Amino acid sequence: MHLNRGRARRLSKRNANINMTNLMDVMMVLLVVFMVAAPLMTSGIQLDLPKVGGGTLGGKDTAVNISVDKGGNYYIGQSVIEPETIIEKIMAIKGENKDISITISGDAESNYGSVIGLMALLKDAGFSKVGLKTEPRTKK
Repeated sequence: MHLNRGRARRLSKRNANINMTNLMDVMMVLLVVFMVAAPLMTSGIQLDLPKVGGGTLGGKDTAVNISVDKGGNYYIGQSVIEPETIIEKIMAIKGENKDISITISGDAESNYGSVIGLMALLKDAGFSKVGLKTEPRTKK
């Protein structure tokens, strides 16, 4: 009986401290990964957006960016999308998110009809939150 009491005392004196060194190592690795990955998350094609006045719009909605280049080609990210398949691609991206908004980035030298045609396609498909992306005008 005396042996069991001594063993119980040894078990109750275990070290219950948290080793912060391992936790800090993991946090530093995650920080470095996010610092490297963050610039890569802005994908798309290079456009020369029109310069207009105004500020940035804020909101909590998820946005999908569709780009229109000089030649009138449509892009989602860096993938060329045919005009006939744009609506089904956006519907697939939309999924369960009913509050999705769509931003159109049209190159300053793109055909006006390409941008307006895209807006008409999206409106006919029932998307009510469609906006145009611009850059702020430089102050002289």
